[in-house]
Amino acid sequence: MPAYEQVIYAVKKAIVSGQMSTGDRFPSVRSLSQELRINPNTAHKAVSALVDEKLLEVVSGVGTVVSGEHRPSKDELRELLGQDVEKVVVEAKRLSLDLKDVQQAVEQHWNRLTKE
Repeated sequence: MPAYEQVIYAVKKAIVSGQMSTGDRFPSVRSLSQELRINPNTAHKAVSALVDEKLLEVVSGVGTVVSGEHRPSKDELRELLGQDVEKVVVEAKRLSLDLKDVQQAVEQHWNRLTKE
């Protein structure tokens, strides 16, 4: 996955998971490129894409902040799980587990975390 797509995915995940909230400041392109050790053009491309998707907005005199306009859809939320689900499926197949075993394991963890 290209670096800018990784940045976009990480930001979406942070927003959806609540690690970043509406109004939180987002690093400048320069600091983002330095922190992540990526080309400034790559950082700019990622930030521009996030602004286009209305996940970030540029506020005059403040900088770039997390927008309150975007509400993630069920499809976007499911997409964020995609990579993790694929890892679970690959590992389950490696262990020769069937779908029912995986569903049961997910349900057990779901119920445990719901009670906490």
